Amino acid sequence: VSEMDTVIGKQGEKKRLLTIIMRRYSLLLIFLLDDGRASTVHNVFNRLEHRLGLDTFRALFPVILTDNGSEFSNPKEIEYSHLTGEQRTKVFYCEPGRSDQKGSCEVNHEMIRRILEKKTSFDNLTQEDINLMMSHINSYKRKKLNNSSALEMFNLMYGNDIATKLNILEINSNDINLTPSLLKRN
Repeated sequence: VSEMDTVIGKQGEKKRLLTIIMRRYSLLLIFLLDDGRASTVHNVFNRLEHRLGLDTFRALFPVILTDNGSEFSNPKEIEYSHLTGEQRTKVFYCEPGRSDQKGSCEVNHEMIRRILEKKTSFDNLTQEDINLMMSHINSYKRKKLNNSSALEMFNLMYGNDIATKLNILEINSNDINLTPSLLKRN
């Protein structure tokens, strides 16, 4: 099961982050969205399928659990391939007000908030910035993963090629930065 949610930046701005966490590995995927429309979320899944191929997509995302936010209001567009019309995943919704049903997502949002504090504008961010942040978060060693990183756990199962297709790079543990300075520009 993967969990999906969004993270909002500064109040009133359109840009937001789409997060998908693969529970089994604690691997966090993050995509910068230009807005909160359902069609923008569908485009992320279409690009993922194109990049990974349908079989790999299905293996990585057999079930997706999310809330009933408007950006997830058309599950069929997420569930079915825009290329073949075949089902590529199944989307399920949490009960209203039960964010604990996707607790892995909420914990990983705390990691994002170490770097992008609440009320931070996302307007000047690029997907490259988000990929850098995603690589640092996924390279961070965690006690719950037996002092391995989410990326190490994921690569044991799928190999480095898929992580590379997901734009996640291994960051040396001495170089990991989970502070706002990671994305500060000179």
